[in-house]
Amino acid sequence: MKTKICELLSIEYPIIQGGMAWVATAELAAAVSNGGGLGLIAAGGAPAEWVREQIAKARTLTDKPFGVNVMLMSPFAQDVMKVVLEEKVDVVAKGAGNFAKYIPALKDAGIKVFPVIPSVAIAKKMEKCGADAVIAEGTEAGGHIGELTTMVLVPQVVDAVSIPVVAAGGIADSRGVVASFALGADGVQVGTRFICSTECIAHDNYKQAIIDAGDRDAVVTGRSTGAPVRALKNKLTKEYERLEKAGASFEEIENLGVGGLRRATIEGDVEFGSLMAGQSAAMVNKIQPCAEIIRELFNGVDDVVDNMNKKLF
Repeated sequence: MKTKICELLSIEYPIIQGGMAWVATAELAAAVSNGGGLGLIAAGGAPAEWVREQIAKARTLTDKPFGVNVMLMSPFAQDVMKVVLEEKVDVVAKGAGNFAKYIPALKDAGIKVFPVIPSVAIAKKMEKCGADAVIAEGTEAGGHIGELTTMVLVPQVVDAVSIPVVAAGGIADSRGVVASFALGADGVQVGTRFICSTECIAHDNYKQAIIDAGDRDAVVTGRSTGAPVRALKNKLTKEYERLEKAGASFEEIENLGVGGLRRATIEGDVEFGSLMAGQSAAMVNKIQPCAEIIRELFNGVDDVVDNMNKKLF
């Protein structure tokens, strides 16, 4: 499949790997890029020098394009932006925060700009500011989420902007890929399924929790704080729920999650770690190399379309 996203990023398949903090390291990003997609290193809350080291490491693992996802809520965001400009990475995607002020400098450096957006209004703003494409992420996604589902967000964004749109949230198989293109997207972003890749550094316990997940196991916490997060339910999410129902303060709720993602990803703590994953977790049932995941996602497209045509005609 060749789309505007393939042309824009010089990649074989129109797929971007989600920028998942602690999970999306140089190893994962390089493997996805080597597999024909676009890998992303997730800066998360890491300091700038760690990001520089990850960029250098990725360049030893792949000669393909890759990018960095910058979480603008991080206290190191400004320094991280300085690093990506100095290193002239191929693409910068952004997490939560005001991205507009950084776009001119990124464009001047020849870096492609792919903001992650949760609404039509922000998509239009990012296009006006010079973004090359937008990643329309539905609430089905893991980690920090918006309110609109992928099904309703993507077509509205497609109708509202003239730049390419990448669909994200809840995509884990060929059916999700076909659905995304039917909604008007030019590409897809996949996160949760890539956690269960052989190249991903996430702890085996984290990967197994995703494989074992059922359809209602990816729950949302933190709505009362204005920063909802989707993760697999465990003792940590239940404690979040208890605090929110009890009317706990913002600080108390926020402090509960400090270090949670690291506990899950590095230590393999599936009870009190934050197992960030999307609702597609229940559709992930094995651990595979990234290249195999990508081929499987796109090689199945023809069968999905054939089955659809049989039902419709």
